[in-house]
Amino acid sequence: MKPFRIAVPQADLDDLARRLADTRWPAEMPDCGWDRGVPLDYLRELADYWRTSYDWRAAEAKLNSYPQFTTEIDGANVHFLHVRSPEPTAVPLLISHGWPGSVVEFLDVIGPLTDPRAHGGDPADAFHLVIPALPGFGFSGPAREPGWNVPRIAAAWAELMRRLGYQRYIPQGGDVGSWITLTLAGLDAEHVAGAHVNFLFTAPPPDPAALAGLAPGDRERLELLARFLADGSGYMLLQATRPQTLAYGLTDSPVGQLAWIVEKFREWSDSAKVPEDAIDRDRILTNVMVYWLTATAGSSAQFYYETADQLPTAPTPPAAPPPLPVPLGVAVFPRDSARPVRRFAEAAFPNIVQWHEFDRGGHFAALEEPDLFVDDLRAFARLVAR
Repeated sequence: MKPFRIAVPQADLDDLARRLADTRWPAEMPDCGWDRGVPLDYLRELADYWRTSYDWRAAEAKLNSYPQFTTEIDGANVHFLHVRSPEPTAVPLLISHGWPGSVVEFLDVIGPLTDPRAHGGDPADAFHLVIPALPGFGFSGPAREPGWNVPRIAAAWAELMRRLGYQRYIPQGGDVGSWITLTLAGLDAEHVAGAHVNFLFTAPPPDPAALAGLAPGDRERLELLARFLADGSGYMLLQATRPQTLAYGLTDSPVGQLAWIVEKFREWSDSAKVPEDAIDRDRILTNVMVYWLTATAGSSAQFYYETADQLPTAPTPPAAPPPLPVPLGVAVFPRDSARPVRRFAEAAFPNIVQWHEFDRGGHFAALEEPDLFVDDLRAFARLVAR
């Protein structure tokens, strides 16, 4: 394992500013709002802020304030944050991000999770944190070969925790990080105290009788899932089928990369009109910068190609997950892109020991509602690891 520090050359930042200034803007249909994609006026203003006001060096310093490392696992470079708690009884916690996220999602929760004593909490709730960037994402860089699907990433995470000397730990994940978390829990059950997710797909069983007696709120969740698959999953289909073609535009155009990501921050977050209603603007741009500066728009999209048969958009429904051999905690946020039906979740995962429904927040829980995210993880760890 090698210590790692982010040091982006000034030439890269100058190139970004030039590209933003020289953007060739498209026309748009009038009075469409967000219905056809990111509105032109909004994106022009955000891009101008990115070019003239956003401070990457401040974000870089924030990231570099935490210990970072790289290591090679199964032929892939893996970048990760490893922040140990000052508390000797801290529980190891592995957090997996998804797309279009990054390790940036968790900057606001690192302090409270690792050092609750310094943040008004109980020192008994402390965690040692391991936050890796998925192969193909961010500072892990492009994967060197195909085949980096969910089981392979989960196996790499088990190896990472072994190398760090953690014999007992909790994996946590949102978005595709939740699939990795659940797979890791089954793969490395001997060392996993319990798994926690803040995103869970629960498609209805093929038997229509399973819908009998379903509460109105649960029917609304199934309708939300159907709308997502019909209207909100285009990004998934494109990345799962033609990731290389997509990569050219996103790697060459910072505004293209910005639009591709910021649309999801708006659609999947607890925002009223614009993503900044839910998430700090500079955090959004820092997350976009991680993709832009590392040129990993295409390599991160490859993840969907590798897992196409397991996506909810697959031609045939994915196979039912195997029984989870460890306790599971589920945090449900109301403005997520899809919300699980508890009856279906418990049929698939009988070991659910914690299920919390929150009244605010969306897909990017650690960014939108860091206090709720931290409290839920603390409560889960008390159940399974204390």
